[in-house]
Amino acid sequence: MSGFVADWEALVATDPEVADAVASEVRRERSTIRLVASENYASPAVLAALASTMNNKYAEGYPGRRYYGGCEHVDVVERLAIHRAKELFGAEHANAQPHAGAQANLAVLGAFCEPRSDDTVLGLLLSHGGHLTHGSPVNVSGKWFRFVSYEVDRRTEMLDMDRIRDLALEHRPKILLAGFTAYPRVIDFEAFRSIADEIGALLWVDASHFIGLVAGGAYPSPIPHADVVTFTTHKTLRGPRGAMILCREEHAKTIDKAVFPMTQGGPIENTIAAKAVALKEAMAPGFRDYAARTVRTARALGGALADEGLRIVAGGTDSHLVLADVRPLGIGGLEAEIVCDEVGVSLNKNSIPFDPMPPMRPSGIRVGTPGPATLGMDEAEMKEIASILGEVLRRPDDGAVKSAALERVEVLTSRYPVYPG
Repeated sequence: MSGFVADWEALVATDPEVADAVASEVRRERSTIRLVASENYASPAVLAALASTMNNKYAEGYPGRRYYGGCEHVDVVERLAIHRAKELFGAEHANAQPHAGAQANLAVLGAFCEPRSDDTVLGLLLSHGGHLTHGSPVNVSGKWFRFVSYEVDRRTEMLDMDRIRDLALEHRPKILLAGFTAYPRVIDFEAFRSIADEIGALLWVDASHFIGLVAGGAYPSPIPHADVVTFTTHKTLRGPRGAMILCREEHAKTIDKAVFPMTQGGPIENTIAAKAVALKEAMAPGFRDYAARTVRTARALGGALADEGLRIVAGGTDSHLVLADVRPLGIGGLEAEIVCDEVGVSLNKNSIPFDPMPPMRPSGIRVGTPGPATLGMDEAEMKEIASILGEVLRRPDDGAVKSAALERVEVLTSRYPVYPG
């Protein structure tokens, strides 16, 4: 266990209950095929940075401008994270401090919109692939800020840029928001930029899901087109749980002030150190291979699931995720998630566009390939996984089918081990 916790023996001696939970999670990861699109495997180097003594340091402010003494070493790692993000993505400015994607998104809203005012944000509806922080009424974004939502086209289940333009001209938003949590196709960032320019809006892209694919050259970059880009570092980028903000230089001071002191206090410097490590790893040649494999395997998985009888939303994928309607197999999304978990395949239930079912019992599932791609799985393994899913989803109550599926999953997880050694 020494590869997972800096001092495993100390944890076992001090808190055996927590140690047992950590060990159980390691065993779960090693025996499970990870198809949750928003999850991945951080490298041992990233985990080591997370477990470092950088955790102990308060460092309110920014490198060279702190409110505490003794920040010379955390300044080094934060400057590295900033420099590497700018170099990797070709950005003019980077802020490495957001604790999570929600905080990064709140900072953007706080930077450019007045709460409870007529300032409007136009973004993708949550049930059509947007995110909770894109104006959901149960989230602070929807409670404090005025959002208008666009939807995907009912026939193609893809973004209709003409309809988005019409809504933009009608509502004249201050911010035009592009980005997704469950939209599988490429986003036309150039078209979004054109609409933003036409109405004088700021273009914000939430690239949390696909930023690692951008880093690896497997998905179009929003950076040349967007005023502001937010992203999490733990999904396709394979870093620690956290977030960053990229922006044009003209917005740098506004964004930095919106992160600290507006929405956050002390930055989590051990996490920032881990972000720096992940960004360096993303600059290595092998990362491009991983990014290409992630998209290739997602397309293979989607095609194989279609062969098993699932209906693939939007007809396929250009990214790392597939959204699938499981109703043709006579099952719902919640039931699909449960039975797949029983056979060692981790995925999530998900609403599909124009879903007649409620969010907690949706018609679809979302599957993603960043985790399998990190482990080295490719198209052949995706066909095997789709076959396993097809069998258990067609006969979710058949014990023999589930036993056979468990054995097939064990074969795959033994061939592609998580953190071997």
